[in-house]
Amino acid sequence: MTRDGETTISQDQAAEGFADRWCVQDAPAAVAIDSHAHVFIQGLPLARERRHTPDYNASVDDYAQQLAANRISHGVLVQPSFLGTDNAFLLAALKRYPSRFRGVVVVEPDIDEAQLEALARLGVVGVRLNLISCALPQLHSPLWQRFMARINALDWHIEVQCQAEDLPYLLGALLDGGCKVVIDHFGRPDPQRAEADPGFQYLLTQGDTGRVWVKLSGAYRCAQMCSDPCGRAFGERAAKLLLQAFSSSRLLWGSDWPHTQHQQWVDYAATTSALLDWVADPCERDQVMMHTPQKLFKFNP
Repeated sequence: MTRDGETTISQDQAAEGFADRWCVQDAPAAVAIDSHAHVFIQGLPLARERRHTPDYNASVDDYAQQLAANRISHGVLVQPSFLGTDNAFLLAALKRYPSRFRGVVVVEPDIDEAQLEALARLGVVGVRLNLISCALPQLHSPLWQRFMARINALDWHIEVQCQAEDLPYLLGALLDGGCKVVIDHFGRPDPQRAEADPGFQYLLTQGDTGRVWVKLSGAYRCAQMCSDPCGRAFGERAAKLLLQAFSSSRLLWGSDWPHTQHQQWVDYAATTSALLDWVADPCERDQVMMHTPQKLFKFNP
């Protein structure tokens, strides 16, 4: 089968490649939760319009090994932009490891009720709006207002990846719609402006809403490559400001594995060690890595 000139494989074939290193019946208690990672392999159907096409595999087995090596017990799988609304590969991972993983999917706002309920039964806890280089949705339209009401009824969150300059419109509309909102990758400020970006400064004013969470993830996507290719310096400065604005009860840590388009500069171990600098207090770090994501992403105690 082909799509957009690419050779594809079925989701059943992809699932056959999953390893059994993690036994579902032997799922551990939550010790640390990675709130942002992606899984994919070559040959999956790709979105026709995409910014990036990876030329390597990032399988569930690969991800499991990274978690085990870094003493992370659970993970949240986020649908990557280049797979569009075809969430089948992510859902296959949730079916195989229902206790260890939760999912954040990409769907159309007119998705029917039965499909949403089926996703919830598989461990989906949110939907993602990936708006980098995309037109912003008309969130005040009747279609989106109905969609947000349905997401709220499921007690899901809406996860947003956008340039920081778009946060005032998007956050304002989503909060007006009563949504819980998770902001990806420090809010994606312009690397030239970093934490001085007006959009990031706006984000810092939203801590008292009680309905916004921010992921300390993908710092390298917000930093200047020439001076801070891994984003550690930016992450340390930005995390301090976010802790002051949101407290550890509204912050999440994510590896952003497999660090697409940045894998030559950063690896999983580097993302975990960076958090030691970003959140120095062990109690606050425990909140960011376990208690906050455990509640938000509905991991059973």
